[in-house]
Amino acid sequence: MKKTIAITLLSGTLIASCVSKKKYVALENDYNTTAYNLAETTAEKDKLEEENRILEERFARIERRVEEYNAKINSLRAEGDAKFSIDGKVPMSNNGREKLKATLSKVDQAELANAKTLEDSVNIAISHNLKQSITDGSAQENEDIQIDIDKTVVMISVSDRLLFNTGSFMVSRNADGLLSRLAEVINSEPSMEVMIEGHTDPRSISTATVQDNWDLSVKRATSIVRALQSKYNVDPEKLIAAGRSSYMPVVDNDTPENMAKNRRTRIVIIPDLDKFFALME
Repeated sequence: MKKTIAITLLSGTLIASCVSKKKYVALENDYNTTAYNLAETTAEKDKLEEENRILEERFARIERRVEEYNAKINSLRAEGDAKFSIDGKVPMSNNGREKLKATLSKVDQAELANAKTLEDSVNIAISHNLKQSITDGSAQENEDIQIDIDKTVVMISVSDRLLFNTGSFMVSRNADGLLSRLAEVINSEPSMEVMIEGHTDPRSISTATVQDNWDLSVKRATSIVRALQSKYNVDPEKLIAAGRSSYMPVVDNDTPENMAKNRRTRIVIIPDLDKFFALME
């Protein structure tokens, strides 16, 4: 009986041992499968994270490029808004346009009617403001000062009777007001370059101090330059003196009145574009 019980217990132990081993093997297989799947999943996760990192970097680069392009577009738009063309050549700021409108509202409408282009309107506006700046408002100065503009070069012609006595190159005291106001215009814009030209009529002249019309025209121009420098503090580096004698008349020298028109001093102002439009102020 005892022997039978012992054999039964031994058989149960062996059976239990076999079941546990099978379970262990199964669990081990499950573990290995799970570990493999985990490793595979981890690798896939790492791969996806790397791909995501690369995509984020690309997206960041694209965003930066978009920002750069937007900044460039905004800059070009601002520049385009700030400027437009006069006959496709000359730029003007929005501020300049407002000043142009304000000035043209004060111009004689009959004179403005002659403006065929926007450039003509700008020239009329600048001529109007310059004349207001350098004349005293008298009828004589208005008559004896002529302002013309060609491609942003401003030419102010002043009759010699406002500046000199007949046959003389000594600047008249009557010219002080005009030269003072002219100096203010020149000094207002540091980059301006100004050429003073002397012009005569064709009548010959020869005195103890003046050899001929060439000599007279040069000495008159030099006298104006010296006065602007010494009395009105114009930077001499901005000034050029030139004599033209009688060889650039504005009208035929066929009457005393026309010869008087040809006896003149011409002030040629050569500003850059920004300073050109600043002359409307």
